[in-house]
Amino acid sequence: MAGLTSSFAPLFKNPQLSQSHKPLSLQSCTFYFRLNNATWPSTCTSKSTVSARYGGDVSSRRSKANVDEALNISSIGSSTVRLIDEQQKMVGLVSKAQALQMADAAELDLVILSADADPPVVRIMDYNKYRYEQQKKKRDQQKKSAAGRMDLKELKMGYNIDVHDYSVRLRAAQKFLKDGDKVKVIVSLKGRENEFRNNAIELIKRFQNDVGESAIEESKNFRERNIYIILVPNKAVVVQKSPEQPKKKDDTAATEVSAGV
Repeated sequence: MAGLTSSFAPLFKNPQLSQSHKPLSLQSCTFYFRLNNATWPSTCTSKSTVSARYGGDVSSRRSKANVDEALNISSIGSSTVRLIDEQQKMVGLVSKAQALQMADAAELDLVILSADADPPVVRIMDYNKYRYEQQKKKRDQQKKSAAGRMDLKELKMGYNIDVHDYSVRLRAAQKFLKDGDKVKVIVSLKGRENEFRNNAIELIKRFQNDVGESAIEESKNFRERNIYIILVPNKAVVVQKSPEQPKKKDDTAATEVSAGV
């Protein structure tokens, strides 16, 4: 009975065939299958070659996958685009190929500004520089928004607070208001202290009067055990904090204010 054997070896390891067959690249692999029939003459050999080629470099595929959509000109289905040149001048309608050629000639990027427009609007620019400027503007806007936000500061007092502690809280309130923040002044009454409600209300009114015109009353509650008033900066009097200069914490005042009375 005829015997069937098979063997394979990479092309570049076959000394007889390496001169006539060369791999296309380092990423190409070629396999050889040799079938020997025992009834055939020893000089008769049937050979078959199967080649398999792998894809390109992994890093190049990743870089293509990470391309910003604003640079993906191939996503534009229209053959014409409305072009703005590197001087921010409107060139007008040109073919997509012509726009790419102009960007290459200027050694800049062709960036999609409006893909949904008809035709799409593109611009020649340094995209990395443009993206950096946009991110910087966004950060500056976030800083201005944070600086302009009005925080609520709480100051707690007892109905029988002494003169020193009262002065500490008054200075803290004036500083908070000058920084552009709200101030909530609270007098808590516990247990039998509720009998001194009128004293607490008079203390709140006195505090508001001592703060003076730098604050305007926003709301108050004199009915519950936690009597309070919320004061907001009077923009006509208080110099608002500058967005470019973030406010600094007064650690000394904060420490003294946090002390319970």
